[in-house]
Amino acid sequence: MIKRILLLVPVCLLVFSASVFSQNINTDSLALISKISSDKLKLGKLQNEIEQKTKNKMDASIQAQKSANANTDAANKLSDDPQNKRLARKADNKASDAKSEARYARKEERRLDNLNKDIRDLKNKIADEELKMKKYTLAGTGN
Repeated sequence: MIKRILLLVPVCLLVFSASVFSQNINTDSLALISKISSDKLKLGKLQNEIEQKTKNKMDASIQAQKSANANTDAANKLSDDPQNKRLARKADNKASDAKSEARYARKEERRLDNLNKDIRDLKNKIADEELKMKKYTLAGTGN
């Protein structure tokens, strides 16, 4: 009788630990599935922003070029009459406009670059999470 109990105790512990282990895998895999779906949702939102950010960048670039052209025209007019205060003030204003438009264009370009980097990073993160999920799937099938 005692030998039977001594033999059944390790068997019961083995069965109990196997069920606890499988529940742990199940909980971890569910958390991972949740994380993957959340990250895919974020990825979709970021990808939806690309078109608008690209348009903003192009518009800012075009406006910066227009301001630079206006600055060049104002500077040329001033060079024809360097003593004219009105032309000097106008050239100074156009130069300030060109400077701020160029700064804005660079900022929009950085925003688009950062968005593309965030998308790449998120895609890599999702791929890593899916790889981890594949390990759980393989562990669950007994392979």
